[in-house]
Amino acid sequence: MDLNLTALLIVIGCGLLIGISKTGLPTLGIFVVAVMATVFPARESIGIVLPMLIIADIVAVTYYRRNADWATLFRLIPWVSGGLLLGFLFLFFIDTSRAIEIALGIIVISMVLLQIRNSLVKNKKASGDYSTVFLVFIGTLAGFTTMIGNAAGPVMAIFLLAAGLQKRAFIGTGAWFFLAVNLIKVPLYSSLGLITADTLILNAWMIPAILIGTWIGIRLLQHIPQKWFNYSILILALLGGIRLFIGA
Repeated sequence: MDLNLTALLIVIGCGLLIGISKTGLPTLGIFVVAVMATVFPARESIGIVLPMLIIADIVAVTYYRRNADWATLFRLIPWVSGGLLLGFLFLFFIDTSRAIEIALGIIVISMVLLQIRNSLVKNKKASGDYSTVFLVFIGTLAGFTTMIGNAAGPVMAIFLLAAGLQKRAFIGTGAWFFLAVNLIKVPLYSSLGLITADTLILNAWMIPAILIGTWIGIRLLQHIPQKWFNYSILILALLGGIRLFIGA
């Protein structure tokens, strides 16, 4: 896979951001989706990003392995499974890059706006109570968005906030969720030709950047106010989503 210097530096930067997002700042991952789809065709980019995500997921699960809220995860499983199936069918029948770009753009913009709305709600009571309709919607949407574009970060963020999880439990639960879901996606993406020997070679070269990113993320979580950093990421993600939607 031939990349010019600018594209290579962008991919390395995305590797760093993936690591940071998995261990410290979850909403950062949505920015990576938008950026990678500007370097590669949108359809191919999701196959390139997936193994990078799994590497960071393994680090996150290892570090936060004691912090997962398993009851919350188990409630999602049936609905996420349905969303994964819908996403697989979407990728199977819709094979034009432009269609994927538009779909990703709409999802990114919608999820960023929902995240902003959620952050503006002043200290909603975090009791962990949510309706079955909300659970079905979020679970299905998480499965669908992660399948078609590795873009479920904001969806899961909204759900985990609604579940009332504390910071470490938030990241630990998300880490286990995404590791399981991303591993399920590997054979599905491979069957669609989205993961190849060439993409895996590129992924291998990105491992150092991803690991450095996970190290940074762990420390950012401890020392930097997450709220203000997330606001800047939401703005960048929104711009990335708009670019995907309207095209280059």
